[in-house]
Amino acid sequence: MRLRHLRAGLRGWGGVGAMAVVCALALACALLLPLTQRGGGSAPARDDASRVAVGTQARAETCTAPEKQTPAPSAADGPTIARIKAKGKLVVGVDQNSYRWGYRDPNKKGAQLEGFDIDLVHAIARDLLGDPDAVQFKAIPTNQRIQAVQSGVVDMVVRTMTITCKRLQDVAFSAPYFRTGQQVLAPKDSPVTGYDDTLAGKKICTAAGSTAYTKLADDRKAGRLPASADISTTVPNQLDCLVRLQLGEVDAVVTDGALAASQAAQDPTVELKGSAFTTEYYGVAMKKDADDLVRRVNRILVAYSASGWQTSYGTWLSATLGSNAATSRPPAPQYLRTS
Repeated sequence: MRLRHLRAGLRGWGGVGAMAVVCALALACALLLPLTQRGGGSAPARDDASRVAVGTQARAETCTAPEKQTPAPSAADGPTIARIKAKGKLVVGVDQNSYRWGYRDPNKKGAQLEGFDIDLVHAIARDLLGDPDAVQFKAIPTNQRIQAVQSGVVDMVVRTMTITCKRLQDVAFSAPYFRTGQQVLAPKDSPVTGYDDTLAGKKICTAAGSTAYTKLADDRKAGRLPASADISTTVPNQLDCLVRLQLGEVDAVVTDGALAASQAAQDPTVELKGSAFTTEYYGVAMKKDADDLVRRVNRILVAYSASGWQTSYGTWLSATLGSNAATSRPPAPQYLRTS
């Protein structure tokens, strides 16, 4: 049965397993990725995307809505933006193996980076530097995203990165640009039915440093996840979990539903099990002291949500996520109120 899953899975989307091996080698070498093609587009403005609410600042120890802990938009330049303009390029940490988010399609000539996150990067570069292609992409593993920002290896990370209170202690985030939630991915013939007791005795794979692993660890400790669920399998990049699933090394994967849906599209032998059991928001991660850049990105997101976001969603995500109200429109931003 496991061999059948492996054979069927490796046939999906040009051989996911083979692609993952190539991607892993590229990540290990920390290769500097080439400039990629333009992304994005324009779409009619949406009234709901342009509405903005302003919230009051929460103390770190009482943070309960991390997606609201970001400063208001501003068009003003500052020291961080000045440094980016001086070097003439925006250096961005991305993924190169998340199907439809940030990936290289081996079936396309040149196999340039493309996807929903990549479109957003081009929109940011267009605003900051006047050229959507003035970008250097760097492949950053899931568990190295924060370190890459803090060390200055990249100016920002745009890589399906969930905004959390814990991460806000280390980096600053933009307003959210996408809403998702954790879900379970497993073989279609698996007895696993979702995030429930059917995970008892099952081996579950997550990406190291991900919100999925944190959720599983917290829930097992609190008794909300069966104590016999094995969550010891973690990988540097989330796609590696799909490969482990195909090889029969794990029974299920827990990750963002938006990513899981794309992986199910790559491999017809797996499917989402149950509904999302968390609500999470993706944001652009930047240095904590880069207030000018954070505010500028927030301003860019307001315009992008009104014109560009919907086109990108239609191109990359509508086939796997459909017209679900929670995912098919940009989340309405809320900002900190400064005294």
